[in-house]
Amino acid sequence: MSQQSNKAIYGGQAVIEGVMFGGKHVNVTAVRRKNQEITFLEVPREDKTWVRKLRKIPLLRGIVSIIDSSAKGSKHLNYSAEAYADDEVEPEEREKQKKKEESGMSLTMMLGVAAVGVLSFVFGKVVLTLVPVFIEKFLFGNMFESHTLHNIIEGVIKLLLLLLYLWAISKTPVIKRLFQYHGAEHKVITCYEAGEELTVANVQKHSRLHYRCGSSFMMLTIILGVIIYSFISWDNMVDRIVQRLYLLPVVIALSFEFLKGTNALREVPVLRYLGYPGLWLQLLTTKEPKDDQVEVSIASFKRMLELDAEMEKAKASITDEPVRNGVLDPLKG
Repeated sequence: MSQQSNKAIYGGQAVIEGVMFGGKHVNVTAVRRKNQEITFLEVPREDKTWVRKLRKIPLLRGIVSIIDSSAKGSKHLNYSAEAYADDEVEPEEREKQKKKEESGMSLTMMLGVAAVGVLSFVFGKVVLTLVPVFIEKFLFGNMFESHTLHNIIEGVIKLLLLLLYLWAISKTPVIKRLFQYHGAEHKVITCYEAGEELTVANVQKHSRLHYRCGSSFMMLTIILGVIIYSFISWDNMVDRIVQRLYLLPVVIALSFEFLKGTNALREVPVLRYLGYPGLWLQLLTTKEPKDDQVEVSIASFKRMLELDAEMEKAKASITDEPVRNGVLDPLKG
């Protein structure tokens, strides 16, 4: 049995000049400041009971997880953005800004974060879902009788748009470093799952590619989308677009389950190749990290493990209290 199968499954997210890791009870972000200090944002997980139940239901858990991780991840991304902006300001100017900022975030930064969020949403939901439909229709019209062939061409166009987008943003300095931290996040998780001590030297030996990455999820939505859409015919462009929109949750749900499956089967000689398309995409979304970036990733992961253990111990001490009819039983104390 592999080391990985004996380990708890953790996930993470690269942020500006840092890494966030999510544990069972807490999410932790570590950020490298301009003075080389590493600062932390520690946010306890407060999942509602109904959310925890939905996370256990196949298909539904994928949609819930995507929405939940996006909502919680934005808070940690905002923290790193604030820290990055704060480091770019001179000390005297920083004091002036603090007096003006009651919310802890400047108007400029709020607009910047909002713009990134809006652009990401527009690109993910509109560009990658609808624009390929229009491009395929414009280029090929009704050239083929087979809807399946039209769907395959649409999928290829969608993939090319995604690759072009990722390649373009990877050329900007901030995103390039973000992708390096993405690689550092993967290396730390892989090192941990291998049962090795989390040192910079050990972590750097591992691959920056990982089966459970969100990049793999994006690739799966494209591939499975082509397959799912091929089972449904359309009469006109309106029908085709509407189908793409209402089938999107189905594609997301199935892609999430497939991603879990490829991770579970990644050590099976033949079946491991099912996850390769996602790994290939990670060649764009991750970069080899520097040692100081790996240090930040290790610090975040270790802090998450430490807080998780403390919270688990505190929870166990409360649960293990001898209770009778809702009252502490001194006879069992």
